[in-house]
Amino acid sequence: MNPLMAAERVLAGKGIANDFFLWLLGADRADMAEILAGSDRIRRFFFGRGVRLCAICNGKSGRCSEDCSFCSQSVHARSDIEIYPLRTEEKLREEAAMAADFPLDRYSIVTSGRGMEGSELDTLIRAYESFPRNRVAYCASLGILPESALKRFKDAGVTRYHHNLETAASLFPSICSTHSYEERLETLAAAKRAGLELCCGGIFGLGEKDEQILEFAETLKALGVDAIPMNFLVPIAGTGTESYPLLSPLRCLKILAAFRFFMPDTPLIVCGGRQQSFASLEALIFSAGATGLMTGNYLTTPGKAVERDLAMLEDGGWELVQGGGNG
Repeated sequence: MNPLMAAERVLAGKGIANDFFLWLLGADRADMAEILAGSDRIRRFFFGRGVRLCAICNGKSGRCSEDCSFCSQSVHARSDIEIYPLRTEEKLREEAAMAADFPLDRYSIVTSGRGMEGSELDTLIRAYESFPRNRVAYCASLGILPESALKRFKDAGVTRYHHNLETAASLFPSICSTHSYEERLETLAAAKRAGLELCCGGIFGLGEKDEQILEFAETLKALGVDAIPMNFLVPIAGTGTESYPLLSPLRCLKILAAFRFFMPDTPLIVCGGRQQSFASLEALIFSAGATGLMTGNYLTTPGKAVERDLAMLEDGGWELVQGGGNG
């Protein structure tokens, strides 16, 4: 099927067949212009020219008990990273106040570790309760938590919980053995029961097959997630994926476009690995379907400065959106 015809089919509410999703992932270079035209048509229909920015604070770094193969914060990794305990309530409040000076739509604390409990949980609750109440919406990414804890964060002002599935269920056991896919799914279900929106996606470049990307997309669609953060592996020395190759920029664009065709009205946020993986084609991510960017630094790897991201949006004629809608 021609990508532009497929886009019109999507806009008519008919969706795409699995075979077309797989075709998008394996398409030839010569097909990219039409693919991007189709994904851009869908993106503009649902989101116009709007782009939303989010940022994170690495609230606790390193010494994570879990063995996710790609992560430099795991105790099983040999990576050279900064390690520190949970930041103080005052420090977390200061960083949130600084973030409010930037044109962000969302801001989140992210912590290393399987989950959060006890005094650390209490510190985070107090921090969120003290954050400025302005145009910025607050998210949290704190690992595997029970519904009772998630309800406390909801009451403290958090509106969205970030918890990635990372990849397809069929591939997950090869990247993590210390907890199960089902535990992650239960955390997502608990967050939903607690009244939180779901920000759930993953990382591409872990050796997944095209069929596993489709499997992953089907899982996210069935969950009805509110936003999908899309990360692209940047191999870090000392991790289990240190020898993995970067995905090509075209491969990354095709993955983005496939998700846009498959989940036409779901925000797609390009996060880790953006500048390394998309390289000189980075500005095309919006035509491929991206509606948001994570800006600033990403946990243990450097990100793109906010000012450079704003310049990229202005140069491309994209409109910065804050608050009041889906993103």
